Amino acid sequence: MSSDGGLLAPVWAGTRAEEITSDAAWLRAMLEAEAALARAQARLELIPSEAAAAIDRTAAALVLDPADLARRGRQSANPVVPLVSDLRRAVPGAASYAHLGATSQDILDSAAMLVATRAVRAIVGDLSAIMRDLCELAERHKATVMAARTLGQQAVPTTFGLKAAGWLAGLLRARAHLRELHLPAQLGGAAGTLAAIAERAGAAFGGAADPATALLLVEVFAEEIGLAAPAVPWHAERSAVTELGAALAGTARALGKPATDIVLMAQTEVGELAESSTGGSSAMPQKRNPALSVLVRSAALQVPAYVQVLGQVGEHERAAGAWQAEWLPLREALRLTAGAAETAAELVAGLRVFPDRMRANAELTGGRLVAERLYAHLGPQALKRALAAEDSRLDFPDELLDPGAYLGAASELVDRILATYREQP
Repeated sequence: MSSDGGLLAPVWAGTRAEEITSDAAWLRAMLEAEAALARAQARLELIPSEAAAAIDRTAAALVLDPADLARRGRQSANPVVPLVSDLRRAVPGAASYAHLGATSQDILDSAAMLVATRAVRAIVGDLSAIMRDLCELAERHKATVMAARTLGQQAVPTTFGLKAAGWLAGLLRARAHLRELHLPAQLGGAAGTLAAIAERAGAAFGGAADPATALLLVEVFAEEIGLAAPAVPWHAERSAVTELGAALAGTARALGKPATDIVLMAQTEVGELAESSTGGSSAMPQKRNPALSVLVRSAALQVPAYVQVLGQVGEHERAAGAWQAEWLPLREALRLTAGAAETAAELVAGLRVFPDRMRANAELTGGRLVAERLYAHLGPQALKRALAAEDSRLDFPDELLDPGAYLGAASELVDRILATYREQP
């Protein structure tokens, strides 16, 4: 039996994301959904409490082979059908009550949101750790002068504190978007009408179909599984998935920004930052590659591509292909983002900063880094003549050429970002 251990995705290999998003985790979440449904139905007296207890116990203990389910699921285009068959076989006395009134999409969508909730919780925790470290870096290096670079070239002076605060600002927004997610349970029955559940409710109490109890069951099911209660079934309305995807893509991009900058600032000829990782090479023993940054950046480049597949327009009340197309990209977006967050936490915690090198690079062009300032003092013609000279250093007073004297509102901007961070719980 093959298993995906992250050979081609080392950014999440060995992290919590590997366990949270594994085949086994998805399978366990599907069984949790079946158990939660039975418990909810028992609470509303739609099925016997003894049957719900048997389903709950069995689902918690049932061991199934994900690869076997996947192969058997080819006949129904989803793994829930063979899972339900195995669950019913394992509870012969309560088989008729297992999966009662639900459809495969109810179980798989609920399981997906359960897995996503756990992954998002881990991501938010790692983001919080990263932001604490970035806050400290920004504060400590509030006055550490370095060259700002635009289009790959030195532009004007800035501070490393402001750069770190900028990374922090992006992560603040990403965490806020993740926290705003209210991932819903799914329960709509065969075609999103809850008809079978309403009919069952009526039969249970000796009357006609009972839509009110069917609607109440959705709320109780959501409570049992620990997800938000949807206003209506969302089999064919995939906003919950697209909103989750957008939040993951935004988070991956926010993590990718410091990783990308660190790769460039750790270049041999720049030498302003270094990772704690050994970053070995198979061929060049002298190299210390920014391995953690590379891993995070690789995830940041992949997640937006996976997210593009989520929430595609489907047909009628259940999509033929568009729904199935979501499963793998959603799992990859979750595991890549979670893996990147954990890796970035390690990266930032161990980041080494070299202020002297930053200052030396800022003075590398002999005062030309403050050309924008000189323009204001000298006018365009005098500045043009000065820049055309072959002298390595511009012939102006040192106080005019000092990059530390031309930082604008850099310090105030750091304070503003840190204040925003500290105001958030």
